Amino acid sequence: MLGRHQAATVRIGFGLVWLAYLLREWPNRRLLYGDTSPWSAELAGRLLADNRALTVLPWFGGRFWFELVYHLAVLAALAVLLGWRTRAGSVLFLVTVLSLQNRNVFLGDGGDNIVHLMAVYLVFTRCAEVWSLDARRAGAGRDGPAGPALWAVLGALLLVCQLGGFAGTALDWTSPVFPYVGWAPLFWGLWAVAGLWWLVDGAAPDGETRAVLDALATMVHNCAMLVISVEVVLIYATAGWYKVQGSRWQDGTALYYPLHLDYFTPWPGLSGLVGGALLPVFLVSYGTVLLQVAFPFTLVNRRVKNALLVVMMAEHLGIAVLLGLPVFSLAMIAADAVFLPTAALLWAGERVARIRPGSRH
Repeated sequence: MLGRHQAATVRIGFGLVWLAYLLREWPNRRLLYGDTSPWSAELAGRLLADNRALTVLPWFGGRFWFELVYHLAVLAALAVLLGWRTRAGSVLFLVTVLSLQNRNVFLGDGGDNIVHLMAVYLVFTRCAEVWSLDARRAGAGRDGPAGPALWAVLGALLLVCQLGGFAGTALDWTSPVFPYVGWAPLFWGLWAVAGLWWLVDGAAPDGETRAVLDALATMVHNCAMLVISVEVVLIYATAGWYKVQGSRWQDGTALYYPLHLDYFTPWPGLSGLVGGALLPVFLVSYGTVLLQVAFPFTLVNRRVKNALLVVMMAEHLGIAVLLGLPVFSLAMIAADAVFLPTAALLWAGERVARIRPGSRH
């Protein structure tokens, strides 16, 4: 299986990003996504009728249902972060991310779009093989009936949602737009595969059928990791080539302007100090374009790629501090982790394990 540690790092990163966002916006949750939002449920319903995006918030409406979904999103993000029951947790993570983001499409920035995409991709990865509560439980050989019980409960809930008549078009089997497949086949397919896995693993854990299922799961995981990698490359490549066409990037002043806008200056003194240094601003503006355009070509050289990753992650940290875009920056850092070398991740994992409570130094 390819990239076990990279997949775990991406899982931890995006679970942390979404959890931090939800907790940060907790006081404003109703204004952003709930019953007091300027983008009313009626307006959202008109848009959803056209784009048929997945969200469970219109199913019942009202504050109680919204609060339930929002806090379920917090729990799903925590489950993904810790790697607890990740097969079910990643699906709930997907549903809650799409439900909130599709309720109000005018919120957020590029970071939310990345979380949106990665929530879909993570469902198809085996991202809890290491650095997770699932891995610790599997290593200890203890699971018991909790897994099948959770599978049965989720299946019953999915059946109620499918037949209850309140889901609208969210759980249709087909879609009028590409790829012409609705969400119902995905959810029922994942549920059926999980049930088959439990059945085969319990009846013949060392049998040929179990080996075939494991090989198929590994193949899907590898394909998903490839898609994540290609997605990151496309993000940087398209961003770089669009910047090349911009006049402000061509004359090296693109970074100067946001550093002098109140909306992007959480630390006015620091922004003024950096924005006043014209030569560094010029160099960073040009350097950003060069890094993004060059990134896809550096993947053929491991050392150059690793050095470039460090620079890009440092740049994202700078964006988080200077421009006040922590969700976007942390999401990009989490996405970049798919290209980190395994040796570096193992080294970091060992250092984290040493500072864990109860660990030996």
